[in-house]
Amino acid sequence: MKFRATLSGLVFFLSGACIVSENSTVSAAAAPQKLGAAYPKGAYTALNALPDWGGVWVLERPKPPAPGEAPRERPLLKGEFLRRYEAWQKEVKDNNGVVRKQTSNCMPPGMPNMMATAQYPIEFLLTPGRVTMHHEAWMQWRSIYTDGRGHPDDLEPGIFGHSIGHWEGNTLVVDTLGIKTVTELGPGIKHSKSLRIGERFHQDAKDPDLLVLEMTIEDPEALERPYHITHTFKRQRDWSLMEFVCAENDRNPVDQSGHTGFDPGAK
Repeated sequence: MKFRATLSGLVFFLSGACIVSENSTVSAAAAPQKLGAAYPKGAYTALNALPDWGGVWVLERPKPPAPGEAPRERPLLKGEFLRRYEAWQKEVKDNNGVVRKQTSNCMPPGMPNMMATAQYPIEFLLTPGRVTMHHEAWMQWRSIYTDGRGHPDDLEPGIFGHSIGHWEGNTLVVDTLGIKTVTELGPGIKHSKSLRIGERFHQDAKDPDLLVLEMTIEDPEALERPYHITHTFKRQRDWSLMEFVCAENDRNPVDQSGHTGFDPGAK
C-alpha cells in the first residue's frame, strides 16, 4: 500500500468483531470510517459473543486415507508452472536430493504453508475489527481484518498476503490476496500473483478443543482447478509460545569449494 503508519508499539490482540457497544465514543452514523481495528475504544463488549479460542493450537498430523477414501487433494499445475516444477524435480534428483534455495535459511514460509508448521503452535488474539494470529514458527504475525474493509486497490504483496474476514456465527471466514510469488504451495511448487486463498475456521462440533481450518486455494494462471486442504489443530490451554529467533543461528551451507547453498540470483 502507498501509506504506512508508524506505531510506537505492537498491538498484541486480534479482533473478531466490528460491532460497537452502546458506550462507544464513536458512532457508526457520525464516523463509520473510524470503527474497527484502528479505533477499538468502547468496542470490546461484542467480543464476548465470539467463540472461545483461548490457549494455543498445535497442528494435528493428518492420518493416511482409509481404504476406499479419496486421497488428499494436491495442486494440479499447468503451463509454465508445470514445466518449472518438472525442471525443479529433475534438478533435485540430479543433485542427490539437495534443494537449491532462492531465499535465506531464515525466510518464513508465508502463506499458505505457515498454516501447517507441524510442532509449532499458533495463538489467536481477538480484538475489535481484527483477528491476529501469532505463530511460534519464525514468530510470524498475521492480521485478519474483520472491520468491514476490503482489499486495497494499491495492494502491496507480502509473504502473508492481505487478509480480510467476517464471522458467520462461530465460523471465521477469510479471503487472502497479494501473496508474493516467492512463497510456495509445496516444495518446488510455485504460484502466480493471482493466488487467492479462502479459509473457514471453526471448532469441531463434538470437541471444542479441536479447531478445523478448511482452505480453498485457487490460481487461474498456475492451477488447472482450485484444490482444498483441511487442517485440524488441538488446543493446549496451559502452553505458552516460545521465542523463535531464526537469525540467531542463520547458517547457510558451504561446500568444499567455498560456495554457499544460497544463490540470490536463482530464478
